[in-house]
Amino acid sequence: MSKIINLNADLGESFGAWSMGADQALLASVNSANVACGFHAGDPVVMRQTLRLARAAGVSVGAHPSFPDLQGFGRRRMQLAPAEIEAMLIYQIAALDGMARTEGLRVVHVKVHGALSNMACSDLALARTVAGAIKAYDRTLILLAPALSCLGTAGREAGLAVVEEIFADRAYQDDGQLVPRGRPDAMIHGAVRSLAHVQAMLDAQALISVSGKHLPTAIGSICVHGDGPEAVATAAYLRAELERKGYRLRPLGAPAA
Repeated sequence: MSKIINLNADLGESFGAWSMGADQALLASVNSANVACGFHAGDPVVMRQTLRLARAAGVSVGAHPSFPDLQGFGRRRMQLAPAEIEAMLIYQIAALDGMARTEGLRVVHVKVHGALSNMACSDLALARTVAGAIKAYDRTLILLAPALSCLGTAGREAGLAVVEEIFADRAYQDDGQLVPRGRPDAMIHGAVRSLAHVQAMLDAQALISVSGKHLPTAIGSICVHGDGPEAVATAAYLRAELERKGYRLRPLGAPAA
């Protein structure tokens, strides 16, 4: 079992006068930041501020594109033509990449947000559209994909480097999909419970569902959702405990040594 792991969080999700998350505090614990690109959250000023904070913290950055759904925070399902999905993904990745270049950074990875991610995780045709858009923009980008998802499969088919992630604060169904947020057992609350959830999956190298089913998978990254009230404490606790257990935490794309 590899003892190298990545810790990531979704950041830059404030918008205008609306503030979400504690990005600077989270950046003290995570290795990689998935930065909102303006379609579900974020705006040009927030994007640039987040990139500057990430640079100062030594954290790698990736694009976090979504459906065009500011009102629904990107969590509402949309039925769009493949060409429209591909274009909107390229648009969002390019926006963040342009911002990153002005700050002396480069976008290392792409992690799809919300309903678009959930749909692509179980729909191979949609997943292939997503992977195709990333490849069309820059075939060297890493696709950060949920473990055992169609997104990961499509990314590998497209020749992209794929890193599979698990969620510290979300529960799984028997098919490997996330428990829907509307269910009372969807979320894992508290740093201690999140660590136990993560450690069990790392030890088993498998997703573990709410019913106890084990679904073997590679695990390269752990996500803590930045919009939760316990995110900062959970990320800090996970990092400290994983390092204490001998894991080496690295940014995405960093050399393994």
